[in-house]
Amino acid sequence: MDKPVNNRAWLLVAPVFLIVAFSAILPIMTVVNYSVQDTFGNNQFFWNGLGWFQELLDPSTELGGRFLDALWRNLLFSAIILAIEVPLGILVALSMPREGWKVAATLVIMALPLLIPWNVVGTIWQVFARADIGLAGWAINALGIDYNYTGDPLAAWITIVVMDVWHWTSLVALLCYAGLKSIPDAYYQAARIDGASRWAIFTTIQLPKMKRVLLIAVLLRFMDSFMIYTEPFVLTGGGPGNATTFLSIDLVKIALGQFDLGKAAAMSLVYNLIVLALCWVFYTVMTNAGTERRHEENPA
Repeated sequence: MDKPVNNRAWLLVAPVFLIVAFSAILPIMTVVNYSVQDTFGNNQFFWNGLGWFQELLDPSTELGGRFLDALWRNLLFSAIILAIEVPLGILVALSMPREGWKVAATLVIMALPLLIPWNVVGTIWQVFARADIGLAGWAINALGIDYNYTGDPLAAWITIVVMDVWHWTSLVALLCYAGLKSIPDAYYQAARIDGASRWAIFTTIQLPKMKRVLLIAVLLRFMDSFMIYTEPFVLTGGGPGNATTFLSIDLVKIALGQFDLGKAAAMSLVYNLIVLALCWVFYTVMTNAGTERRHEENPA
């Protein structure tokens, strides 16, 4: 006899669905509505169809060229961030203590940058990197290096990258540390008996066991870095010129600065689709790599 199903349990999750519908689905529907319309002001809209999307994806137009330039900045920034923070986070996690009172102290210290709000991080580095009053800016110029992030695009990029590395490497390190702590001591004992080197232990035991947390770390850091807004906006405002104008900053300029709601809505939808597509690619590649590795190690 089949066990009766209690459908009343759905009533417990109904408020969650209502909140999600209100906070996610309805705003998206509003954005979709704006993306196919245009306005001359006075809250009067008229149908524009796919016009904004066609203009956005056409590099020869002003909007399309602006979008592609910002997109390349985002992709470059995310690539640099992942290339630095993931290896650095693994190295920090490997260096963290495994037992004793130092564990709690290290975890607290590593978590401190993550507790600072994004706008405060931007303000801290805005002052810290100033060439006239900031300690870092003054020290770099004292070494004979002409450093001014407000006037030099390269200096602005370096400052934003260093700021993000300082802020978010701890997240990667803590995730990797959790993965390392889950490895049984028996693995290390067997490796020592076999006379495995430190590198062999890392490549055959630690790195495979960190695969799942690394997948989470890469996805989180990619999404955060690709959608970065507050820190560079506070630090440089997208300048000098448009050197650090990422898609999020350009989107705000179009929506709130120029009040072009149709263009901004179309850009936001394409922006969101790009994030989802790239996250899916990362997830698929990394999970397939793990599956192939297991098949090589355990052939049927």
